[in-house]
Amino acid sequence: MKYLDLPEGLAERIVQCNSTYTVRFGVRLRGRMYSFIGWRSVHSEHCEPVKGGIRYAPNADAEEVEALAALMTLKCSLVDVPFGGSKGALKIDPREWTPRELERITRRFTQELTKRGLIGPGVNVPAPDIGTGEREMAWMMDEFRRANPIDVINARACVTGKPLSKGGIAGRTEATGRGVQFAIQSFLRDFRTAGINGRRDLKDASVIIQGFGNVGYHAAKFLSEEDGARVTVVAERDGYVANSEGLPVEALKNYQLRTGSILGFEGAVSFAGDMTGIEKPCDVLIPAAMENAVHGENAQRIEALLVVEAANGPVTFEADAILRSRGIVILPDLYVNAGGVVVSYFEWVKNLTHIPFGLMERRRRERRNHTIAAALERMTGKEFPADIRDEFLEGGAEIDLVRSGLEDVMRSTWERIADLMEEQPNLGDYRTASYVASIRQIANAYEAIGI
Repeated sequence: MKYLDLPEGLAERIVQCNSTYTVRFGVRLRGRMYSFIGWRSVHSEHCEPVKGGIRYAPNADAEEVEALAALMTLKCSLVDVPFGGSKGALKIDPREWTPRELERITRRFTQELTKRGLIGPGVNVPAPDIGTGEREMAWMMDEFRRANPIDVINARACVTGKPLSKGGIAGRTEATGRGVQFAIQSFLRDFRTAGINGRRDLKDASVIIQGFGNVGYHAAKFLSEEDGARVTVVAERDGYVANSEGLPVEALKNYQLRTGSILGFEGAVSFAGDMTGIEKPCDVLIPAAMENAVHGENAQRIEALLVVEAANGPVTFEADAILRSRGIVILPDLYVNAGGVVVSYFEWVKNLTHIPFGLMERRRRERRNHTIAAALERMTGKEFPADIRDEFLEGGAEIDLVRSGLEDVMRSTWERIADLMEEQPNLGDYRTASYVASIRQIANAYEAIGI
């Protein structure tokens, strides 16, 4: 390879998916039998179990699932999470079915995966993706437990992204959006980069969000509420809304949940059926929806300074070359949207240890912090500042520990990418550096097990 010295044949081994299973099954609904088709692809088992989401989408196919499984392998390797890559899909439009019908379909799909060893805490661990969420993961977990009545102690670890009441972890829903925030912060704090025209923070920076689902919403929320950015455009499949002063993210989300669309929101100008929202001038463009949102036809019209890939594969190969030729910096999906799998790893560990995060240390930390505060008050003769006292004395809830762990992973991963760019400036861009760092680690894993 151009940037890696791999043993002969190893590159071909890493590229290929180990296996892709097609499952076809029937479910009796609405007085008749309906047939469904789904896939579960295992890309690499150099680390086990393998990990990856399951999406419900009417346009899903085996080729897409294999590509996403490969991306999961690379993503897990890049952030140093001990999973191989997998992905799954069911060819279905979830909007066409009632919750009760979706539950029956999901449970049948889980039965098919279980029979083939394609789900389990030590072999293959699904998670939510497009069209699925906590609800579907709870159904899958429950069905897996029913199918394995003798070994239920670790059954909760068969999937991640579950509700808290079913063994989930605080912060999993927000994890990918939170990871986007940490990725941008890591880039801006690194003085080896140019920042955003020399700027090192997002205060009053203009941000465009494409896709206002879970990832786009949380990224917009954190960047606006915590970092002071202005979300000027939010684009969806039916058009976009804009406000140059900044959109009220929480109010817009509540409006979307109430009406089913962002269009018509009173705090913005609506552009129905217009797909050019991502082409408006901004400091940061965050494509957080489907693949190929930025392509050869619109890449020349993108006016962002920084493109942050919160979705999987939102920039095509052709568009990537066009954007980079225009001096636009791209933070790649391989790194940016890894927050979900990082916190999924935390959830998996929590389920296997059967101990909530922080349980063994929280009160000890609180007592230590109280002692430090009392000592400072005694030494200075002044009371501890009231505005920070409660936060300082808090021992740390599970969500605080999850966020801290995620930030540490995202920051340390950025250091690996940036260090590699510094060592090998001929890599040219952060995407290439991320791939090199990830593939190098996979190659080392294969070598360690004698392959």
